[in-house]
Amino acid sequence: MINSVTVIGLGNMGLGMALTLHSAGFEVQGTDIDPQARARLAAEGVATAAPDALAPSDAYLLSLPTSAHVNEVLERRPGLLFQAPRGSLIVDTSTSDPVESRQLAAKIIAAGLEWLDAPVSGGPSGAHSGQLGMLVGGEIATLERARPLLEAMTKSITHVGEAGSGHVVKLANNYLCAAHLLTTAEAVAMAQRAGVDPAACLQGLNSGSGRSAVSEVNFPRWILDASFDSGFSIGLMRKDLRLAHQTAQRLGLDDGLLERVRNAWHDERLALNDSADFNRITEPLLDAAKQYATTHQEENST
Repeated sequence: MINSVTVIGLGNMGLGMALTLHSAGFEVQGTDIDPQARARLAAEGVATAAPDALAPSDAYLLSLPTSAHVNEVLERRPGLLFQAPRGSLIVDTSTSDPVESRQLAAKIIAAGLEWLDAPVSGGPSGAHSGQLGMLVGGEIATLERARPLLEAMTKSITHVGEAGSGHVVKLANNYLCAAHLLTTAEAVAMAQRAGVDPAACLQGLNSGSGRSAVSEVNFPRWILDASFDSGFSIGLMRKDLRLAHQTAQRLGLDDGLLERVRNAWHDERLALNDSADFNRITEPLLDAAKQYATTHQEENST
């Protein structure tokens, strides 16, 4: 049974998951290399510790930006490979390189620990509300042991295969999301140039086969009102697309739309910083469409 959990990485996602688990009755300890991140969690009444002063836990939940950060937490002394009690569980909720995940999983299991890769979707709001979607790679028996912990944070858990499989499917998911943002923006921009209101266009798309989570959620929630505060950055999506492209190349998949989508997100002409909200990838197309529609409306009225 898992009673205690250490959440490693207290950014937008890790903070929300730590608070959700604490509210669900788990004994939570949070840690981050940033003292201010630890202070934010401590202010919510949850125990924190510096990375080199962790108390033992039944499970360790990683919420980190890249595979390099995951490797460092696990392998650099005194990393979890050397520090975590035998039999404890490592759950990597980051979006990581599947090849590195499989290598790490083998080391974790050889060291007498257990492993799940469990990347999540749903953003910071899902982390804070316990409504994340989770893709899990690893042994079914390990998943069943971890299920009460994972269910406290999620609305859906999908086991997709052996170790590393969760990260493969997450990269596939994020590739599609990145592509849908571009294609939906183009579709809405085309309609707006033709005089159709973007909201009306989306209503039509969402009643037909062209709909997606991007048209049903991202556009009405973060794009049409220009709030752009989803909590997921362009830099993170660019990283995920690079990983997806690398994975496809390793598997001998011919370059195609995936490469074009990756290149589109890295286009320097967009002048979009890595720190910007990832939904801003739609701005250039939509701004140009709005300007076009306004100009032609003025011309037609004269």
